Amino acid sequence: MISVPVLSIFTAPKPFTNPHIATIQHNAIQSWLHLGPEVEVLLVGDELGMGDVASRYGVKQLPDVRRNESSTPLVSSIFDLAHRDSQAQLLTYINADVMLLPAFVDSARRIAQQLECFLLIGQRWDLGVDQPLDFSPGWDQRLAADVHRHGRLHLPAGSDYFTFPRALFIEMPDFAIGRAGWDNWMIYYARQQGWPVVDGTPSIMVIHQDHDYSHLPGGRPHYELPESRQNESLAGGFANLYMVLDSDKQLIHNQVRRPRPTLMRALRRVETRLAPPGSERDGIRWSFARQARRMRRRITGSL
Repeated sequence: MISVPVLSIFTAPKPFTNPHIATIQHNAIQSWLHLGPEVEVLLVGDELGMGDVASRYGVKQLPDVRRNESSTPLVSSIFDLAHRDSQAQLLTYINADVMLLPAFVDSARRIAQQLECFLLIGQRWDLGVDQPLDFSPGWDQRLAADVHRHGRLHLPAGSDYFTFPRALFIEMPDFAIGRAGWDNWMIYYARQQGWPVVDGTPSIMVIHQDHDYSHLPGGRPHYELPESRQNESLAGGFANLYMVLDSDKQLIHNQVRRPRPTLMRALRRVETRLAPPGSERDGIRWSFARQARRMRRRITGSL
């Protein structure tokens, strides 16, 4: 009898042509495969080298992803393919350069025991990695220790993973993957639907492996690209671009609780309430929202 996985991790990797990108994506995939037998891994897309990687690790590839006019895979298609293929109770979309530790699965399960509908997100830890990692026994303790010594907790503006029950996020806008805005919309949409958005930062360590932007057009950061502006438009404008600070729950000692009050969260609430609707970026409301944003950025350096 074939058991149904508890968690399906799906991702849309970059081509495995750049040696450094290939290395950190191999590291990430191996970390997911070491989470235990209750986890399956799905690679979405048909980028160069992906078929060989799927065969090497014995994971499923879902190649028939739709793309936009710039040949960038669409988030809507990525999520649709994962929903169609997986029977798991929980789904996790994660960027292909982000590693997970085994405790992640238990944390997701604990949240699912407390909430019927939810979106789990969190800040990542940034770590410089330039070589294949050793996944022999004790790998997770060694990696966590390395993060504590050399890692940096990323600012709350970015989101690199999303865990949710399979009944959620069935239909998605045609966002371009790997560009800014779509991840922020995920948080906004969950809040608008009344689904608890759980910040796992106090309890969950996820590790992002540093890289440059040479894989993007012109080597520019993704938020500078025209596709990011298109994503913002699809999201409904700047006011709908939420971040980790907009979560309404936190996971603390395996319990879902109200977030700890902080000055950053207070300033962020002011900012979101003042932000004008749509893509409007002028007027009195925008001016006051920018002031609140500047105050928050002086504290955190966040976007």
